[in-house]
Amino acid sequence: MNLTQSEQKKLAAVTAVDALITDGKIFSGMKIGLGTGSTAMPAVTRVAERIKDGTLSDIKAVVTSFQTANACQDQGIPVFSINDRAIDGHLDLAIDGADEVDPHNNLIKGGGAALLREKIVAYNSSVFVIVADSTKSVQSLGTKFALPVEIIGEARIPVTAALEKLGASCVLREGVRKCGPVITDNGNQILDCLWKTPVDPAEMERTIDMIPGVVEVGFFTRNHPIVFIANADGSVERR
Repeated sequence: MNLTQSEQKKLAAVTAVDALITDGKIFSGMKIGLGTGSTAMPAVTRVAERIKDGTLSDIKAVVTSFQTANACQDQGIPVFSINDRAIDGHLDLAIDGADEVDPHNNLIKGGGAALLREKIVAYNSSVFVIVADSTKSVQSLGTKFALPVEIIGEARIPVTAALEKLGASCVLREGVRKCGPVITDNGNQILDCLWKTPVDPAEMERTIDMIPGVVEVGFFTRNHPIVFIANADGSVERR
């Protein structure tokens, strides 16, 4: 067996959702956060399938992007704001993908430019779950996949200077099939930052968040997730 990256993503998502149901971590009546991106979408689909087959019911979803909202609406998953009384600011569980996962289950997220809403959901969930393909498992963060930093556009120059003082090389993310920078669902811009040598992601998360003009940073270190990583041979590692 030699699964493609896309097949690994689907395998990780299906395995995670079904295992979490079996373990009692996903059950009817839950408030669930649903993430963004090419790995999170198969998880959304699997949740919808388990609703349709009667395994799950009365699921209330809080989504992290327009992409996820559209997918939930198309597949019949009810969508709520985290501010709604039915959610009351806290989720039972969140499922998402990641761009990098280190051995301590620290993450880089934000390749899809949804890091702010993803972090709101992840950090306000009792259980946080990541699904990923084998390419996302790395020894250290931020030296291969660029760390996304969501910024206020008016602060681009001073924020870039502050990040460069921390050793990062920064590039403003440009749109595809759109002239100019990527604009997030929150109306902000994204700086993609790389380091030549590994950094402490927990310390750097705190430090970057303190820079005036930074809205959020793509290091996720404060709510360590359960991680499901699918491999090309068809196996799934749970850690």
